[in-house]
Amino acid sequence: MSSDESDFDPDVQQNGTKPSPKKKTPAGKMAVEKIYQKKSQLEHILLRPDTYIGSVEPITESMWIMNKEANIMERREITYVPGLYKIFDEILVNACDNKQRDSKMNCVKITINQETNTISVWNNGKGIPVVEHKDEKMFVPTMIFGHLLTSSNYNDEEDKVTGGRNGYGAKLCNIFSSKFIVETACSEYKKSFKQVWKDNMGKVTAPEIKSGVKEDFTKITFTPDLSKFKMTGLDKDIVDLMTRRAYDAAASSKDVKVFLNGEKLPIKNFQDYVKLYTTKPDEDGEPVKIIYENVNPRWEVAIAPSDRGFQQVSFVNSIATTKGGRHVDAVVDTIVKQIIEVVKKKNKGGMALKPFQVKNHIWIFINCLIVNPTFDSQTKENMTLQKGSFGSTCKLSEKFITQVTKSGIIESVLQWAKFKEQNQLQKTSTGKKQNKLKGVPKLEDANDAGTKNSIDCTLILTEGDSAKSLAVSGLGVVGRDKYGVFPLRGKLLNVREATHKQILENAEINNLVKILGLQYQKKYTTIDDMKTLRYGRLMIMTDQDQVHILYRLSLTD
Repeated sequence: MSSDESDFDPDVQQNGTKPSPKKKTPAGKMAVEKIYQKKSQLEHILLRPDTYIGSVEPITESMWIMNKEANIMERREITYVPGLYKIFDEILVNACDNKQRDSKMNCVKITINQETNTISVWNNGKGIPVVEHKDEKMFVPTMIFGHLLTSSNYNDEEDKVTGGRNGYGAKLCNIFSSKFIVETACSEYKKSFKQVWKDNMGKVTAPEIKSGVKEDFTKITFTPDLSKFKMTGLDKDIVDLMTRRAYDAAASSKDVKVFLNGEKLPIKNFQDYVKLYTTKPDEDGEPVKIIYENVNPRWEVAIAPSDRGFQQVSFVNSIATTKGGRHVDAVVDTIVKQIIEVVKKKNKGGMALKPFQVKNHIWIFINCLIVNPTFDSQTKENMTLQKGSFGSTCKLSEKFITQVTKSGIIESVLQWAKFKEQNQLQKTSTGKKQNKLKGVPKLEDANDAGTKNSIDCTLILTEGDSAKSLAVSGLGVVGRDKYGVFPLRGKLLNVREATHKQILENAEINNLVKILGLQYQKKYTTIDDMKTLRYGRLMIMTDQDQVHILYRLSLTD
């Protein structure tokens, strides 16, 4: 620094005079310090919780809930706070993640106490290392549960199939709890650990370290700060939702027994779990057929017909991806492609089906392990990782695909396609008896067509304009009240052999339907039926350069 700079007095202006005193902030105008503020990360999380755990306002929506009395999953409206649900889920997924670190882990115990508003999640398997971190100068459990952005999941060079990812997880539960307790035992270091945080991670006790370990475990106990969620207690709806997540954990964690409030959940595998959704019979009273396949150690897939549009229940590394994602798309796209091929063969000439139309008849269940998954938010409802980075493939067997193509899904798609075809064809016929018809070029309409005397009218169809001229000249003799003329161009489409698309796009067929006033699928067997038409008879005249035969056809024949 130069001497000039060292002698610089910030309160003296260049002309040597002192600046005028600072002006006071005008009344009603906020000071700059009030407008622009800096918050610590902990303060920011508490101030803007929706960025990290979702909304802290109660919402009402339809969700899958376990009905323990009926032993089925049922969809019903519940009111819950997404943020509270999320912090519970972070702890539960952490417990399930331990299965990937220690294959010998086989038990998770969840306790929800509505009287004390306290929740605990216990799991066996390798405990957290009870050792001091040399760089951070604190015990590892203290670091990963009490300090933000600490994680064992930062090494992207390592392929991990766990739910943790960004270093928030359990810390968010700690921050939104009035009390948070970590207990773990680690046989590797022959020590156990216990530490307590209070007041939104604002206060912490010194860790209790004991020597001698009988069994590895980790237990997290927390009392949510319910005031942050505008609640006074753990109500039935949120407990029901947490209960469903306990069943989810039992289904998505292979060879892991899950206990809820001391009771072992009756879920041995993913297939058992799927049956909870499909046990109720369909509209015909028949049990919903499930097709299941254990594709490989990282993929399980089950499929059933859906009468409520596309439905999916999926898990990525024990995370409930309630909004689906690319793992769901990858499986469904493969199945839909196969179904479309089968439907084409069974419905030759029918409408061309689009993938989303077939998808609407599918109920898919997926349990998968994805390497280093990514999500569109910290709430992890939608998995966004590209298919090529999954770390594994879900190649469904021919047997599975064959079973799907023989299932009720195909019949459902065919019925829908037929219904859609009929609706589209129905739109081509107004079904209304119109006196004046517009938009049909070259039609010479009978004056009485579409009136109360229409049954006595005859429509003359000619092969080309030259034959039309002959017919029109004849109207000068018989009059225009009872006779109309319409020219056909070339060979008329054979609708019995035509495809659905050909019929819809054929102008002449659609014009004839309009001119005659035909209604799709209606049979004209009585006089009253005939009276609904614009013409009661049809006459066909061959072209003049062919055999001159006049066909007079009655629509009642």
